[in-house]
Amino acid sequence: MDFDRRIERVLLVAIESLSSSASPPGLLAATHHAVFPGGARVRPRLCLAVASAYGDPAPEVADAAAAAVELIHCASLVHDDLPCFDDAPIRRGQPSVHRAFGEPVAVLTGDQLIVLAFEALARGAFHAVASGVTDARRGVRFFEVLAAGVGMPQGIIAGQAWESEGKVPLSTYRRAKTGALFEAAAALGALSAGQDGAAWGDLGQRIGEAYQVADDVLDLIGQPEDMGKPAGRDGTLGRPNTALELGLSGTTRLLQRLIQDAIDAVPQCPRADDVRAWAVELGERLLRACRGRGAGVAAVSSA
Repeated sequence: MDFDRRIERVLLVAIESLSSSASPPGLLAATHHAVFPGGARVRPRLCLAVASAYGDPAPEVADAAAAAVELIHCASLVHDDLPCFDDAPIRRGQPSVHRAFGEPVAVLTGDQLIVLAFEALARGAFHAVASGVTDARRGVRFFEVLAAGVGMPQGIIAGQAWESEGKVPLSTYRRAKTGALFEAAAALGALSAGQDGAAWGDLGQRIGEAYQVADDVLDLIGQPEDMGKPAGRDGTLGRPNTALELGLSGTTRLLQRLIQDAIDAVPQCPRADDVRAWAVELGERLLRACRGRGAGVAAVSSA
């Protein structure tokens, strides 16, 4: 399932919609910088994979949902890199937004991407209802699902906030910081095909947790030139990290279990085997990354 061209096109359209003589040029440039060049785009790929499992009956809707998820993810990276959090100088192999454009513009860039995500999703939800792919109630569910993946109590904002608390169970942290948006991506893919998104929550959550576990390993053993971002930040800043707590062998076993749980969680649907194959391929990439193999490292750290 090759969704790369679709994802890049819909993201470019979303960013270009901001282009206007009335737009502050620095903020406009920073917003583009935050989204391009992209990482592995795993979250929007998951969204499209789930929609395709039902035949992808409304590609415009699935594309809008995929764009919304990735724009939220990009916003989270911009905020995560800020001096008040990780103070990261690079992201995806280029200067982080606050290093390239200044901290005030970086804060506004993250905010703008969040607004743009919901705007893109609104267009998709409207099209879904207007075309009869779904009814008005499920149209509202698009926003409920994305908001739950972003905000408290279990979304990525909560995950970021846990880093400022004295102690947090690692599973709680992983599920909020990373798993929640993956869960939203899977559910939105199902909704885009006129299906009930709740059945896909476990798949998204397990993949998201696996991604966070792999990222924890890379923070411990990775090299900045391979990752496109700093290494060793969790230990330096006292952040939750599974690899620091369980060790590399224990973390690898956990990663293997999460990957298998994700594969087993794929619900029955017309093309379930395609989604399982996608999850298997993704799991192999994560495991390669944890063993220090370059292609896998790049895919995980730039996600």
